[in-house]
Amino acid sequence: MIAFNVPPYIGVEEQYIKEAIESHKICGDGTFTKKCNAWIENYTGVSKALLTTSCTHALEMASILSNIEPGDEVIMPSYTFVSTADAFVLRGAKIVFVDIRPDTMNIDDNLIENAITDKTKAIVPVHYAGVACEMDKIMAIAKKHGLLVVEDAAQGVDSKYHGKALGTFGDFGCFSFHETKNLSMGEGGALLIRDKENVERAEIVREKGTNRAKFFRGQIDKYTWVDAGSSYLPSELNAAYLYGQLENIRTIQDSRMDRWNQYYELLKPLENQGIIVLPTIPEGCDHNAHMFYIKAKDLEERTALSAYLKENEITASFHYIPLHSAPAGLKFGRFHGEDVYTTKESERLLRLPMYYGLKEEEVQKVCDTVKAFYGK
Repeated sequence: MIAFNVPPYIGVEEQYIKEAIESHKICGDGTFTKKCNAWIENYTGVSKALLTTSCTHALEMASILSNIEPGDEVIMPSYTFVSTADAFVLRGAKIVFVDIRPDTMNIDDNLIENAITDKTKAIVPVHYAGVACEMDKIMAIAKKHGLLVVEDAAQGVDSKYHGKALGTFGDFGCFSFHETKNLSMGEGGALLIRDKENVERAEIVREKGTNRAKFFRGQIDKYTWVDAGSSYLPSELNAAYLYGQLENIRTIQDSRMDRWNQYYELLKPLENQGIIVLPTIPEGCDHNAHMFYIKAKDLEERTALSAYLKENEITASFHYIPLHSAPAGLKFGRFHGEDVYTTKESERLLRLPMYYGLKEEEVQKVCDTVKAFYGK
């Protein structure tokens, strides 16, 4: 069986976890958490990075720091994971969904401005498959209308837009280190903070609303409750696992990119014949080989292809029932404009196995099986 995903493992993780245990500091914000934060800051150039228990929690922190209040509207694509919306729904916001581009599956930047009202507070672009949204245009729209931007870069670690890391354009950026991501700590994420003036409050929100971080730096003689917050700190054991992968990011990424390019090369003939559609990488976007997907003709064909792959011991996956059509989406949001592509394209897309350690011969088998399906 060729699995859809295998969590990344380099080999140094166990040693680092052992070191964390031996330090007698396994709760949050120990040595490895600090190392991970510093690594992300150096790698991306943001003012501050704070490791969190998940990307969901990073998004929740961004929502709190954006001062989202009941009645505010937040614009985002419907084709995304529920956490993108949940983080703002929890603050009482109304979600305004707009259609996606069929080439990248990202929010259609040309539709954002028309969805803005006097209640709009923020725009939340989602970098699907680690391929960047058109951030120059989105940031220009946000500036023109005085809106905040929160980047859902859950899938965007190590991806760039015109040479700049995803997650660093908006006021806040959110990474995921879930076991399905390129780099993993099991469950985990990170909040990226662009502007220094937001760092202190972010530390307070992350530490249950206390100024505990300032206390540990010796800036105050005791800490106390100063704001609303929650416990967003991951365990040092998770951070230790992640740090071993951050140190070896090129090993992981180069391997994934090799497999991604192999998929593309082997399946390109099917696209040339008009049978399937392959991912599009726009000019100026450096992606991270987070996933490789193909688009079948329609839902019926995708269902049959997925079943055929399963019969041949290959696990493929689809995801994201558009949020605007889900029960909670109907309750907490509305779709602005026409759903031209969101539902149609989501029903065509099928993700193929992709993970660090996937073998060349396994990709060959997947591609041969896809070709066999369409050759029948």
